[in-house]
Amino acid sequence: MSCLSKKHRLNNSKDFNQIYKSGKKWHTASFVAFFTPGEKLQIAFVASKKVGNAVQRARAKRRLRALYLNYENKVQTGKYIIVAKNSAINRDPKELQRDFLFAIKKLQLFKNEKTF
Repeated sequence: MSCLSKKHRLNNSKDFNQIYKSGKKWHTASFVAFFTPGEKLQIAFVASKKVGNAVQRARAKRRLRALYLNYENKVQTGKYIIVAKNSAINRDPKELQRDFLFAIKKLQLFKNEKTF
């Protein structure tokens, strides 16, 4: 099942605040990843108005969403918030992927660390 279905969306402001305050986080050049462990997967992709206009914000979130989908079965369950930065819009796909893998490794979120 894809993480994009409604049951996997994180849309409660109480959850957002809790994850921002007490979750693990890692900054990269393209985004900031927040995580708290849990039994079910919930995820949100966020881009503030600092990223640009609506088209640019949507593009940044779409790129991050597509990147996450490549590794969705390899990461732990829990609550994720991925916050896009300005550079997520025009960053080279290989660099974006390298940022993503680096953040996931640093947060120790792969299900089986030996595979990477």
